[in-house]
Amino acid sequence: MRAKPILKNKFWIVEQDGQRVGTMNKTDDGFVLARKGDVHFYKSENALKKQFGKNFLMATIEEQSKTSPVNDVHGYPTRSKPFNSMFDISRKLPLFTKSEKSKSVYCAGYYLIKFNVNWLKSYCPKLITIERNDYYGPFRTELEMRAALKNVNRAD
Repeated sequence: MRAKPILKNKFWIVEQDGQRVGTMNKTDDGFVLARKGDVHFYKSENALKKQFGKNFLMATIEEQSKTSPVNDVHGYPTRSKPFNSMFDISRKLPLFTKSEKSKSVYCAGYYLIKFNVNWLKSYCPKLITIERNDYYGPFRTELEMRAALKNVNRAD
């Protein structure tokens, strides 16, 4: 098993035998590893290496960038290169535009947005969509968003 960095020193995809089995992100308190529906906390890099072996974090971000470039706005992933990055403090939203002169503002990361009576998954939605609908997010990973979706559906 090994962790491939997606956002340097912030977020990793965990793979086993070439198959994605989870995600991991770094917090102020250590590392959060989510895999197979379970979430595990590790206080240090040494604790991770003790559990999974010394080469667990050996993959480099340069390896990954050749195949799938990932952009980042305040720690949240985006599909396109972000311009005019900003952070809405009151709503805690990482925002960006897709070009230097664009007036359309997008929210970085993954979201759950309620349209009529259904909660739908969304990646980097427009800010206006978030403003007009109930939502949960942002989430740094699709896995976190899916877990929240299960909780939202149970509550409805």
